[in-house]
Amino acid sequence: MSIRPIIETRPAQATMEGAGVHLHRAFGFQDPSELDPFLLFDDFRNDDPAFYAKGFPWHPHRGIETITYVLEGEVAHSDSLGNSGTLGAGSVQWMTAGSGILHQEMPTGNARGQMHGFQLWGNLPAADKMTAPRYQDIAGADIPEVIDDDGVRVRVITGEFWGKRGPVDGVAADPQYLDIAVPAGVKKTFRIDTYRRAFAYVFEGAGAFVDASGPEGILLEKEVMGAEVNIRDLSGDRTLIRFGTGDEVTVQAGAEGVRFLLISGAPIEEPVAWHGPIVMNTQAELQQAMRDLQNGTFIKPAH
Repeated sequence: MSIRPIIETRPAQATMEGAGVHLHRAFGFQDPSELDPFLLFDDFRNDDPAFYAKGFPWHPHRGIETITYVLEGEVAHSDSLGNSGTLGAGSVQWMTAGSGILHQEMPTGNARGQMHGFQLWGNLPAADKMTAPRYQDIAGADIPEVIDDDGVRVRVITGEFWGKRGPVDGVAADPQYLDIAVPAGVKKTFRIDTYRRAFAYVFEGAGAFVDASGPEGILLEKEVMGAEVNIRDLSGDRTLIRFGTGDEVTVQAGAEGVRFLLISGAPIEEPVAWHGPIVMNTQAELQQAMRDLQNGTFIKPAH
């Protein structure tokens, strides 16, 4: 077994998207090879409807998959194919844009006005760029949850973990998407396939992720002073951790516990031509997508 070294720890950056939704972006619109097959990750969270209510009006996607995970509030969605629905708290939508789709996503808060969710973009390989669009809407009650003897809780959104398989399937990158909560003071190790790119995103509490990359690691808390490996700074709310190669990730929860997403996928390793919500392999394909948008042929007929 080998612990994955920490390549980078960085805070998500405040930005705006859609019609003025205030959110934090952990990565996106930079180096697409950094976390291949993943392109972008947004944390949209607010207690004031003024900062999210205008939502994400009609916009196109082609060549990618979008994964929306809602923790609080609801997201109503509709698209150019006639699909519509509402994602409630705890639910997931996996949308394969494929050859092209126009859709909108409009968030509403819970009874206290709170809205919280995540959106992850996954790239599609060249062979699937122009596949027919499809949706997978998964209710929160249908997502398996495993609780270990030490109180560690894991929701398995996709992939297989601790004997449970997530309900989202048929995704090109064959990802593993886990929502993990580790109680205060507990140290826990999680297995990840060696050949996958992996990252963690902390969104509650704080924890120290074990780092085997070298002597610069620092032991920070009294309860982890006996650790046999180096530990970097405690990672708190809205922190992205990028991991190197290995087959284990270990975290030591802080005084209030830690909750984070642990996401990994098989890299596609293909050229990327990217403009806004459209991601193709070549500039020629990207330009064709723009022409399709302009001349009304972006939505392809079903076969």
